[in-house]
Amino acid sequence: MAKELSIFVDESGDRGDKARYYLLTLVFHDQADSIAKAVTGYEAKLARADLPSIPFHSEPLMNGQNGRKDYEFLNIEQRKVMLAYFSSFVRKLPISYITFVYRRSQFEDPARLMERMGRGISSAMVEHLDFFQSFDDVKVYYDNGQDIVKQALDRSVGKVLSKGVVRRRKTSMTDYRLEQVADYLCTIELALAKYETKEDGETYNKFFGDIGSFKRNWLKQSRSKRI
Repeated sequence: MAKELSIFVDESGDRGDKARYYLLTLVFHDQADSIAKAVTGYEAKLARADLPSIPFHSEPLMNGQNGRKDYEFLNIEQRKVMLAYFSSFVRKLPISYITFVYRRSQFEDPARLMERMGRGISSAMVEHLDFFQSFDDVKVYYDNGQDIVKQALDRSVGKVLSKGVVRRRKTSMTDYRLEQVADYLCTIELALAKYETKEDGETYNKFFGDIGSFKRNWLKQSRSKRI
């Protein structure tokens, strides 16, 4: 049976020129390792706590509704519980990931950033080439939200692996959950960048605690999944 690798992609920091950072996260999942049990367990925990089984989106969860009605009627304590449950869900998944962090000020224009992202993805894949070449098929799941990300993926993944790579949109609830995992991991890595430059602010402290608590708990758990 052919071995299939799925790559789920998410970016953070694309809110115009105001964002100081741009992050790109790739989550890797061997399709032979089912996550159905973990998804069912996560959704059952939500149901027992009388919380909605809605798509995980870190920005509205941490900052309030922000245009997403799913979070409109959830208070901060409920949102904290949902974040903790999702974190526990991620811990149980057979995945690995990598995140690239860039400072906006280091790039004159989006084209330079796109080139750097493409090189970063290529270098990471070359470093772990045995892992990636162990798969017969590779499918990249990205919603094409940012053109520079689409171009960076096109210029790196297929060329490094020297095989046909299919880019597709999400097609099932499992796919949606893994895309949400990429969103979550982007949030954790962005939080680290902001804690270390003392830009954490009230929101991160409210959800993660101080930098020590964040590193001991949230970051340590996420980094255990890093490729």
